Amino acid sequence: MSAMLSKLLGATEPLFSLSIQQLEEVSGMPSEDVRLTAEILGKVRMKIEELGLDPDDTSPKELHMALMSKIEEHDKHLVKQIGGKDPNDPDELMPLMKKAWQKVETPKTAWVIKKTVAKEMLKKKPPKQIMAHLGYRSVDSMLKRENMAEIYGALRFAESPEWLNEFNEEYKRLKPADFQNRQIEVIEMPLERWGDIAAPFIHKKRHNITHLKELGVILMLPVTKEANLKGIAIFTLPLLFHYLQEIRLYSSFFKLQQVKSDFGKIIVETLIADTEKHAVMAGQNIHWRVIQRYFGKLENEKHPEIFQPHVQPEDLHWRKAEDLLFEVAPELIFWKDLDFVGIMDKDKRPVTLNMLDVAASFVNQTPYPKRAIYHFREALWNEIFIRYMGQDVLEKQILQQLDNDMIMPEKL
Repeated sequence: MSAMLSKLLGATEPLFSLSIQQLEEVSGMPSEDVRLTAEILGKVRMKIEELGLDPDDTSPKELHMALMSKIEEHDKHLVKQIGGKDPNDPDELMPLMKKAWQKVETPKTAWVIKKTVAKEMLKKKPPKQIMAHLGYRSVDSMLKRENMAEIYGALRFAESPEWLNEFNEEYKRLKPADFQNRQIEVIEMPLERWGDIAAPFIHKKRHNITHLKELGVILMLPVTKEANLKGIAIFTLPLLFHYLQEIRLYSSFFKLQQVKSDFGKIIVETLIADTEKHAVMAGQNIHWRVIQRYFGKLENEKHPEIFQPHVQPEDLHWRKAEDLLFEVAPELIFWKDLDFVGIMDKDKRPVTLNMLDVAASFVNQTPYPKRAIYHFREALWNEIFIRYMGQDVLEKQILQQLDNDMIMPEKL
């Protein structure tokens, strides 16, 4: 059954099958891949029926087209739920989505760089291109009058790679005392000030949401109505919730690293490369994202001692972006727990039921052969590792590695 999972993931064989075999041998939990495969197939069949189609006579392409129609229907519904009138008007919808994000009750704090420290970093290395763009000669004058989060958000768009590399050296000097717990913010970047600078990023990424995990900020980049985007709400609002969880994810990781002598170096490497080598499970590198989500699902009484005193149960609290979206529009429950669900088509590319991917295909009007699958594949990889990590032997191995800060795969 690992063959189907391998195809859905586009994994390299026979390495993938060997990895599954290792996970099962180490965990003592055989056939987890069989159970997961059966669950995926069952959910696909159930959703085909909910869409009013015949499970025995619906092609993957027909399923994809039905999902696109469903996402358009839900986009219109979501727009009404947040108080909007025109599904294609970003000027109207951006502030409404921010307001909806703020209303949802879920943990929204993170351990991030103090604003005073962030300002001092910019004073030591003034962003000349941004200063020229905004018409400032003095960095102090700019920081007094401008939103610092907008400045940081524009750095990657406006400054040269050489400047960014030099600025990263400031991050290496960071110490745990330079961080504080603070509320995560959503900031709209004004079109008249940042439109031309943000445009290339939006064109490349095909969406207008980005985040600063080290500052606890989610940025809504400016989009014009002339862009003629469909499905702005159904794609953007889930991304706002997604990046909320991403910021909290890295916040808990940074908290865990604050006892390390090379704390600043770890911050830089995480922001730039985001390595997956946080632990090893049956020969496979495991990202902190998987570890955090696993322990975040457990009850408080199972909170591992090695996380204390720096990382508390509330730091690990995690919810899927879709689940937060359902609080805004309960009718969208159709997409619940489908983030790792998909089926293969004859073109060797999966048709995914992951809401973010379907929304991405819809908002960008992506042709069927190039349909979005990124979020689905990441979710499926995570789901596989989380299920095996639930076995005591693998959970203990992960905790031992985090405790010792020594990853020794040859001993696992």
